[in-house]
Amino acid sequence: MSEITLTKTRLIAGVWEGVLTQEGEGNFQPTLRVTHLDQPVEGVTAQEDQAAGHWIVRVPVPASLISDGLQTFVIREAVTDEVLASFALLAGDALAEDIRAEMNLLRAELDMLKQAFRRHCVETT
Repeated sequence: MSEITLTKTRLIAGVWEGVLTQEGEGNFQPTLRVTHLDQPVEGVTAQEDQAAGHWIVRVPVPASLISDGLQTFVIREAVTDEVLASFALLAGDALAEDIRAEMNLLRAELDMLKQAFRRHCVETT
């Protein structure tokens, strides 16, 4: 039996990309299925890179699936129904409570205070 591994490389311009490798014997042809809320995502490609010995997987994220909240996409091997990877997008109001968003707001406020303090120091000397 072969071991299939899908490793994320990046998410850019609305396309999730990853590298699919297979350990084992035989001619491997990946059949992938990507779902969002149990609905199929169209346009998924797996292109073989024979020189590197792996496949480049691309999953386009349709604009119609981007909305407030957490959107999760699951990538499966269609024949065995094995989950290979998943990724999530967080946007909108739910993001406002995210600690990373809070940290960015704090940094912006700190920058504003630093500028005001420096201006005050220049004006009072």
